[in-house]
Amino acid sequence: MTAVDDAEFDRRVAARSVVVGIVGLGYVGLPLAVAHAEVGFDVVGFDTDGERCDALNGGRSHVEDIADERLATQVSAGRLTASADRSVLDRADVVFICVPTPSDRHQTPDLSYVREALTSVAASLAPGDLVILQSTTYPGTTTEVCAPALEAGGLRAGLDFHLAFSPERVDPGNAEWTVATTPKVVGGVTPECGRRAALLLESLMPTPEVRQVSTPAAAEMAKLLENTYRAVNIALVNELAQLCHRMGIDVWEVIDAAATKPFGFEAFRPGIGPGGHCIPVDPQYLSWKAREFDFRTEFIDLAADTNQGMADYVLGRIRAFADRHGVALAGARVLCLGAAFKAGVSDIRNSRAIRVMELLVDGGARVEFADPLVDELEVSGERHKAISIGPTMAAGFDLVVVLVAHPVWGELHALPDAALVFDAVGALEARGHPAYERL
Repeated sequence: MTAVDDAEFDRRVAARSVVVGIVGLGYVGLPLAVAHAEVGFDVVGFDTDGERCDALNGGRSHVEDIADERLATQVSAGRLTASADRSVLDRADVVFICVPTPSDRHQTPDLSYVREALTSVAASLAPGDLVILQSTTYPGTTTEVCAPALEAGGLRAGLDFHLAFSPERVDPGNAEWTVATTPKVVGGVTPECGRRAALLLESLMPTPEVRQVSTPAAAEMAKLLENTYRAVNIALVNELAQLCHRMGIDVWEVIDAAATKPFGFEAFRPGIGPGGHCIPVDPQYLSWKAREFDFRTEFIDLAADTNQGMADYVLGRIRAFADRHGVALAGARVLCLGAAFKAGVSDIRNSRAIRVMELLVDGGARVEFADPLVDELEVSGERHKAISIGPTMAAGFDLVVVLVAHPVWGELHALPDAALVFDAVGALEARGHPAYERL
């Protein structure tokens, strides 16, 4: 594109006359759509779920981080529209792709959602458009998968249209770090592609902080490093928790003591293993890609094995704890506190809490659960409705197991002395309960 084209794009971003398209209106896409609308852009969202689109157009949000009022304000102002019709993207000058990137049971990346999104975007692609992939994926996806799919119509990436990768950095349930406040990384197939993507992202931020890297692959790798860093360190403390238990040392006391060091240490907490859509999945993308280069990611694979094994380890600790207090797990009534993959969200994808519940059921326990954001779920093929949260919620149970560190548990009054309490995530701390144990 010419220098005049560059200047025109900058002018339109400043004037908020660029129309922003979002493909995928989930936990990443919806906050991004609302953020753009709130700073004055017209936003068109495309999602294959028609019922979801109808709800969004009615001002009803399915994402905890986006209140209905925030969404309804932008919808009423005419700045945000959702549709299950792909042609809505015809209006867009910029398109963000924010679709899931899961892996299959063999830890092979599943890019089917990305490919479907690219087909929709390609049908509307026009000269000068900007496409930004935000879905987490392996290094090379933007140039090896996205560019060819978008170029099928004859336009060329970096010459006729602009293409970049900027990883989502959404932390569901985190009110401090949002789309507008979290620093961003972007890499374009050309420097101008990256510059345009950075400029648009900066327009969302009161204090712009966007790091432009040299290539999409560098940005893709940066995202995987972020999540792999967490996975490996979580695995480290999970392994340490097992060792400390054998040695008779309180791992929580150890971590809190180490965290007093003001440099060179970041505290991670042990638990049942990370769940959700990122930490258990994203490092496997890197391991899969590494095999193409005849390279084995030993740390990553070991961390995955350690974290994956925590549910079984926790079950063993629960069983031993119950046995010491004369309670047989088979036939016991067990209340599990927490079902989502983390505190503050309703998302149960890859929830390790549910995996622990399944293991408890397999051991003969009669399991019920409570979660402030999850109303019902399936455990071992059976549907369970959440019990009401309150001071007497644990009455009649033989065992209470804390699986997710929701703040609401700390607001409960003393749990009944008759119940055993096993805290797998350190949510209750030492409460002086006569039969309480932490991981």
